[in-house]
Amino acid sequence: MLEISNNVSIADWEIELSAIRAMGNGGQRVNKVATAIHLRFDVNRSSLPVVYKERLISANDSRITKEGIIIIKAQSFRTQEMNKDDALKRLKELIITVMVVQKKRRVTKPTKGSVQRRLTSKANRKTVKQTRQKIKF
Repeated sequence: MLEISNNVSIADWEIELSAIRAMGNGGQRVNKVATAIHLRFDVNRSSLPVVYKERLISANDSRITKEGIIIIKAQSFRTQEMNKDDALKRLKELIITVMVVQKKRRVTKPTKGSVQRRLTSKANRKTVKQTRQKIKF
């Protein structure tokens, strides 16, 4: 069971884990040992609350397919157990980040002092650049 928060958790049967061979270099061991983990999680069939499902499906993430299936491939570590823990941790982080509500930005005006400082720095820059130019007669 994967605990997302105090009142939300995902059952083990909802997460499909399969061991695959890792890609990349690693010598002869990489060709015969399936240490990488391929995690598949169907959002629509899950027991997550409706709010979680809607936000996950509408999220703009390359790990979520159009059908609402989250696919995570973990192959950073040399052991299958560590890759499994990594994949589950990344699934939990993905769900948590989707649920964080962004604060509304309040429109503000720059202060008079900041406007004045900006204009004086622009004027100083202008004079520096003018002194570097060729003198025209």
